Amino acid sequence: MGFGFDRRKIRLGDLFVAAGAITDDELKQAIAYQREHGLKLGQALVETGLISKELLNATLTQQLGIEYIELLQCKLDDSITRLISENLVTQYRAIPLGFDEYNPNVLKVATSDPMNLDALDTIQIATGYQVEPMLADDDDIQKMIDRYYSNQQAMEVAERYRAEMMDNGINEEDEKQIDNEVENSPIVLLVKQIMENGVKQRASDIHIEPMESKVRVRYRIDGVLKEVMTYDYSLLPAISARIKIIGGMDIAEKRKPQDGRITIMVDRREFDVRVSILPTVYGEKTVMRLTSKEGLTKPKSALGLSPEDLVKFDGILSNPHGIILVTGPTGSGKSTTLYTSLSELNQEDVNIITVEDPVEANIDGINQVQVNNKAGLTFASALRSILRQDPDIIMIGEIRDNETADIAVTASITGHLVVSTLHTNSAASAITRLEDMGLESYLLGDALCGVIAQRLVRRLCTCKTTREAEEEEKKALGYPLEQPLKISFPAGCPVCNGTGYAGRIGVYEIMPISHGIKRIIGKGGNADQIEDVALSEGMKTLRMSASELVVKGVTSISEMYKIVYDTSDFIEEVNTEDEESDKNETA
Repeated sequence: MGFGFDRRKIRLGDLFVAAGAITDDELKQAIAYQREHGLKLGQALVETGLISKELLNATLTQQLGIEYIELLQCKLDDSITRLISENLVTQYRAIPLGFDEYNPNVLKVATSDPMNLDALDTIQIATGYQVEPMLADDDDIQKMIDRYYSNQQAMEVAERYRAEMMDNGINEEDEKQIDNEVENSPIVLLVKQIMENGVKQRASDIHIEPMESKVRVRYRIDGVLKEVMTYDYSLLPAISARIKIIGGMDIAEKRKPQDGRITIMVDRREFDVRVSILPTVYGEKTVMRLTSKEGLTKPKSALGLSPEDLVKFDGILSNPHGIILVTGPTGSGKSTTLYTSLSELNQEDVNIITVEDPVEANIDGINQVQVNNKAGLTFASALRSILRQDPDIIMIGEIRDNETADIAVTASITGHLVVSTLHTNSAASAITRLEDMGLESYLLGDALCGVIAQRLVRRLCTCKTTREAEEEEKKALGYPLEQPLKISFPAGCPVCNGTGYAGRIGVYEIMPISHGIKRIIGKGGNADQIEDVALSEGMKTLRMSASELVVKGVTSISEMYKIVYDTSDFIEEVNTEDEESDKNETA
């Protein structure tokens, strides 16, 4: 049959005991854990720490005489993936890779369970080819299923629904009869598939957009929108209706914008989905923002702070009272920084209360209040009530108006630590923005203890390429022109879906409010004057922080250009400095 190992029934646990990887007692411990959590034995051995994933793979490949494959590095052909149906692929966690170069009758199949001989027999019968198993990581197999089979399933579901509509003559009036009890109906499965695929592809937002003759689905991955699917326009009313039902919105209202909220479970993780529906000329457009508790409450080390920025970050958080501001545009990671800060401060002897619009993630031990403008619960009214709740730390989702800013300053001066966000381009301009809201400069100087401006840039994938930086690029990076510099660029591989990028990292401008800065604020100094003092005290601007990441090869120079608005000014500054140094040398 060509399986590369003995057809006798071999038990995985016995195989590891025979190889000397574990003892009999450790095997019993792993089996008990396996039964308790409903896992495969290999997973149980790794999760209990009895063996490493590397040892698991090495033992299996050596004992069974098969190869291990880095599945994410493979690019599969559609003609190959269609050889095994999605049901079999999902059921047996096995993906066809291609034919053996020396024997066209042998189909190579990646599997996380090469000892499941029944699965290999079934695939052999279904395809008509001799099967040669190759060991692959189970997580990698799931990612490849999501990449190559999920869209196929969504299209099949969409076709089933369209066929049902045509057979049953369903019209728009009948859409009002849709209810959420038909959990296995095609449209329910389709909407579920769209959301789950978004989670698995690391999307932060899902856009379902009506166009003239079709419905387009796009995912925002690492800050960039990518089209993943198009459906027939006739599916739009049903998709919108289903999302309204699970999002708690009015299914009959199609002329006004609506907001809703959905909670979904994907791979044993809970995700919060904030839904916005907006009427457009071609129908209702839906945008779903995906967030998870784990994604928002990262450890400090995962934020991307440099060692010196981490020291400043800790110093700002150690203030017993005052205002800490996190600034930046929408989608710059402010919420993640806020929640990380709160998790750091969340102790048994501290009373933390938040007022948010909306609450993005529930954190144990923190009292969270959601703004409800219809009920009269605004940021300002909620803050007044919160101050009577004996808080130590107050988190305000966003300072939007003079009233909220005024209460925040008052609270900070009376002994509370206030953490909030503001939409400004730099740390220094946050202070002038608050002054524009009507706050007195002398109060701000006393109240503020730190401002953090931030952006997100995409990380380069490991497939990146390098070349020598050009003179203009060195100037933009603030790098000495006479020194050689190699900078990295995106290339594209199967792991990053050809984008050249994988994940994002924060770029920070951290400005502790020192005595020098307090004096400038008290005198009514502008943003440039405040920034000059901060720079003299060691602050790194967003531009400088982004330049460091480019020089280190973490991101590309094009990503830096996206977040640095005044690169041309910087080039002029460098040119001016060069001219001055030339004059000095001549003198």
